[in-house]
Amino acid sequence: MTERKYAVITGASTGIGFELASLAAENGYDILVVADEALIEAAAADFQTHGGAVESLEADLSTIEGVDALVAATNGRTIDLLCANAGRGLGKGFLDQDVADWRRVVDTNITGTLYLLQSVLRDMVARDDGKVLVTGSIAGFIPGSYQAVYNGTKAFVDSFTDAIRDELKESKGVTITTSMPGPVETEFFDRADMMDTSVGTSESKSEAGDVARDGWDAVMAGKDSVVSGWKNKIQVAMAHVTPAPILAHMHRNMAEPGSAE
Repeated sequence: MTERKYAVITGASTGIGFELASLAAENGYDILVVADEALIEAAAADFQTHGGAVESLEADLSTIEGVDALVAATNGRTIDLLCANAGRGLGKGFLDQDVADWRRVVDTNITGTLYLLQSVLRDMVARDDGKVLVTGSIAGFIPGSYQAVYNGTKAFVDSFTDAIRDELKESKGVTITTSMPGPVETEFFDRADMMDTSVGTSESKSEAGDVARDGWDAVMAGKDSVVSGWKNKIQVAMAHVTPAPILAHMHRNMAEPGSAE
């Protein structure tokens, strides 16, 4: 009997991560789902309806210890698919933010993500087999006035995945796909304290299920990246030719506190 494939999905309690975990379970993967909140246990119960093995772990992936706990929870099982989706946002002006708050954004989106990727990719490369989906963002192409730290972390993630994809190009059996959505209808903006902003209250945000499906299809096909939604594709194209000060001002109009209509 062939062993079922095994997937690890982070940030899986809600939003894009929840939808990715659902897709993995539907497609015959045993899964380990991880989040930094107790809600992950309730989410795991939903995934079990698809018939595969489901394990859940509450861990703070902004810390080295949290990532180590994730790796330990796999019990040495081969990871066929990693969806590195855990992320954290933060609104308001940079000078008004507490150090602990912006540091947790950096530690979650960058430090924890890199440590997890390094931990998982070493084994994938050694056996020349494995798929990785990293949740970046089109925010990485835009100077994020009133969301400066978050956009900066996503610029790092978008750039970093491009770089390591090239470093590992000789490992033909390993693929790294970057999902780059725009604003998505999730708890992100509420948690980032951005419900008084234009982007936070916008009704034109993408649906998490659509973004997850785009990412899933892309990682299964071994694509380098995917921008979800035609409006976001246009925005990325414009970002490549628009001066940074103009982009920053455009972002200010979306993210400045009190900009909600």
